[in-house]
Amino acid sequence: MISHDEDIPQGKPEMRIGFLRFFFIIVFILYGMRLFNMQILSSEQYQAHAQDISRRTEVLPPQRGEIYDRSYTEPLVLNTDSFAVSIVPAEVPAENIPDLITDVAAVLNISASDIEARIPPHLYRLYQPVEIAVNVPFATIAALAERRESLPGVSWYSKPLRNYEDLGSLSHIVGYVGEITRDELMQLHNYGYQQGELIGKMGIELQYDGLLRGKPGMETRTVDVRGRRMPGLGERIPPEMGKNLVLTIDRRIQKLAEEALGERMGAVVVLRPGTGEILAIVSYPWYDPNIFTQGGRSEFQQLINDPNRPFINRAIQSSYPPASTFKIVMATGMLNENAIPLDRGVDCSGEIQFGNRTWRCHWRWGHGRLNLYNALVQSCNIYFWQVGRDNLGVENIIAYSRDFGLGAVTGIDLPGETAGFIPTPQWKSRRFHERWVAGDTMNMSIGQGWVQVTPLQLANVVAMVVNGGKIYQPHLLKEVRDPVTNEIEREVTPTLIHTSDVEPRVFDFIRRNMRGVFTDGTARTLHARAVQIAGKTGTGEVGLQDRWHSWFAAYAPYNSSNPDEQVVVSVIVEATNRWEWWASYASTIIFQGIFANQTYDEALQVLGWQHLDPNPGRRE
Repeated sequence: MISHDEDIPQGKPEMRIGFLRFFFIIVFILYGMRLFNMQILSSEQYQAHAQDISRRTEVLPPQRGEIYDRSYTEPLVLNTDSFAVSIVPAEVPAENIPDLITDVAAVLNISASDIEARIPPHLYRLYQPVEIAVNVPFATIAALAERRESLPGVSWYSKPLRNYEDLGSLSHIVGYVGEITRDELMQLHNYGYQQGELIGKMGIELQYDGLLRGKPGMETRTVDVRGRRMPGLGERIPPEMGKNLVLTIDRRIQKLAEEALGERMGAVVVLRPGTGEILAIVSYPWYDPNIFTQGGRSEFQQLINDPNRPFINRAIQSSYPPASTFKIVMATGMLNENAIPLDRGVDCSGEIQFGNRTWRCHWRWGHGRLNLYNALVQSCNIYFWQVGRDNLGVENIIAYSRDFGLGAVTGIDLPGETAGFIPTPQWKSRRFHERWVAGDTMNMSIGQGWVQVTPLQLANVVAMVVNGGKIYQPHLLKEVRDPVTNEIEREVTPTLIHTSDVEPRVFDFIRRNMRGVFTDGTARTLHARAVQIAGKTGTGEVGLQDRWHSWFAAYAPYNSSNPDEQVVVSVIVEATNRWEWWASYASTIIFQGIFANQTYDEALQVLGWQHLDPNPGRRE
């Protein structure tokens, strides 16, 4: 038989071997080119990638600067030691992260959902630490350390927290800090702010956050494949503590004003008219800023829902009708414009008829015939209604209001200040589509209607009278100091923000009239033993029959022109309190305490007003 295998061509062994050689040479060349590219051409890229995998970088938070009152003895705000816990997600297999979160949450005694919100799935490959808890006690850190082998990627570090020591009413001035929000981070990322960082939220903490926050440090370490730290490898840049701030606040006067206002809805402002320094700002009710460092969410929600609005600083963020204190502005305009001769009298019979209504003076029996001096010290509404309407006019009232700084912010170094409001005919036309009438001018002439001022603005009104037409910008920052050397890096000097064209004789007259309020007028029963006071009372109508806003704006000493001695006090007690005309009493107590160096209780004792204190046992 003939075999068909002979018809099939067979390859030679040499050809097969040659093909295999060629194939291996090509593979070797390709691998060689790849290795050359990786080790020579792209070596820096792969070295950087290897370092990224083995390197751990942590931001070292700085201590915030401390805040002091003007004496610079004890800080108003302290930094206390605390710990924060973080997780590096990429050090944990993605499928194990949910179990890790559950275990860590159990140790920290927090909700696992809180951690999951901070480490969503798209961050599972992140090699940077994500902070999951702050204000962690040492005992909890010890518990984490005991389980370190079973909690990969978990670390902790010291993170000082703010401790607001017995601030009381200073909480509205100092404010508080909290973790930076996503919206804040988007705005401030270019300024070096990082996720998880504490940032000022209100008050001085917010206003001067850039000075207080300091500069974060950084620690870089190298770890092996198991995440263990390699000895001798890494670097550390220490953080820089924030600057210390010295405020103009006098803590003794702040406490005095706080107790003088008591548990009454309202505010007190004490300032030096010759410099603009704020010696005290009290707004009641206030809040405890420590709830924000202690995680008191329920307490925070209660404050948010409180109808008394404890977060509002009523000294600068609430405006009220100034009532008869506005007559300081009116009298200045009348005299400077020669709107009416000083000796010309206006008859007050207790009421006048105008339009379709009866306008009644606060003294229903009438004051009789009064000139400008008597009208101001007796606070006669009928005099100011008539002269404001017929002689001074609305445009002059608006002009002098603005000359005193009303209707505009003072520029105090606290966030959230409101401008108050001075109405105009143009505003009424736009707002209500109605023309301005004489009745509107009459309401405005006694500080009612749409006129709104803040207690700080009213303090500036008195300061302008004291200074003979000058207003200095109110401020709370006195000095910036280095936290290490204690050297003064910046000292705030008085800033003149306005000089009036009103004639000096006018302010002389107004000062005498304000003193007359105490000698011949509505405050003649109030006398501080330690100092002569000049001021103006005010009773703001709010549509209630048994309660009114109680105003008092004054300065002392009346018989001194030394700016280092003079002090302005502005007090508002809201109509939400029971009516007791307390603003004038509170002011007198404050002046007595300041100039006699007395506490609230001592001032009450000297003035003989112990029976007026509704809660004599509430203070320590």
